Amino acid sequence: MTSVRTLGPSDLEVFPLCLGGNVFGWTADEKQSFAVLDAYTAAGGNFIDTADSYSAWVEGNKGGESETVIGRWLAKRGRRSDVVIATKVSQHPEFQGLSAATIKAAADASLRRLGTDYIDLYYTHYDKPEVPVEEIIGALDELVRAGKVRYIAASNISPERLRASLAFSDREGLARYVALQPHYNLVSRDTYEGELRDVARGWGLAAVPYWALAAGFLTGKYRPGVTVDSARASGAGAHLETERGRKVLAALDEVAQRHGAEVATVALAWLAAQPTVAAPIASARTVEQLPALLAMADVQLTDDDLAELNRASA
Repeated sequence: MTSVRTLGPSDLEVFPLCLGGNVFGWTADEKQSFAVLDAYTAAGGNFIDTADSYSAWVEGNKGGESETVIGRWLAKRGRRSDVVIATKVSQHPEFQGLSAATIKAAADASLRRLGTDYIDLYYTHYDKPEVPVEEIIGALDELVRAGKVRYIAASNISPERLRASLAFSDREGLARYVALQPHYNLVSRDTYEGELRDVARGWGLAAVPYWALAAGFLTGKYRPGVTVDSARASGAGAHLETERGRKVLAALDEVAQRHGAEVATVALAWLAAQPTVAAPIASARTVEQLPALLAMADVQLTDDDLAELNRASA
């Protein structure tokens, strides 16, 4: 049985692959989304990530579509206590920013869409430096004390603001961030490694990286001369134009062949082996895409494998 991991100083025990909900209500309709959620949980998965703004960027959508799909799935399957639900605040078109009033109103809206009375992990989606950390933490602490949120976390935040937030929480005895969701993968290491990771490690935060597969590039399906039918193809395919992207892909091919594994599996296993990382986030539009993602929990990369991937991605 795959070992679960504890998120930082919390008591949240999660599967080592977090299922991204950004595709639900976007490239995956409700039926597809339910099938993916069913297959993920049947395989032992219990950690689902979404945001109140998913997928407001799609014409005709207004934000909250992903939460609504997950909420309907929870109601139909009756599995609320079996899963850890993470969502985020600051980017919904109707709840922009991180003022205290916005945080509280957005949380209530998320709870309604999810059809639940509590959120396990509530992230500030994008930090808003114009809002004092005291106001943000104070509002989040109220949600925790009200039982609407179990634990709080941050995403897209500077080391300085993260450190100030943590220090304020400790000084005032308020709810403190237990996790950090950074942009981090084999072709984007400097977005986390360095000072931001040092803060996370120093304060005992768990990292739950997003874009773990670089919008699909690290699945290995993007190759010279190959056309990929994906809403994210232009961004992912751009990595083929960089020396780092080509080196990483070659190294992934080598390591994957040694393990008899998929390229995506190895890319996620590398990420899961990095300091502070508890569970990378990856999304699946169809059930057929899930096995390669789930397999990361059972692949043990050797020191030589990790060194080869580190060199290629440096």
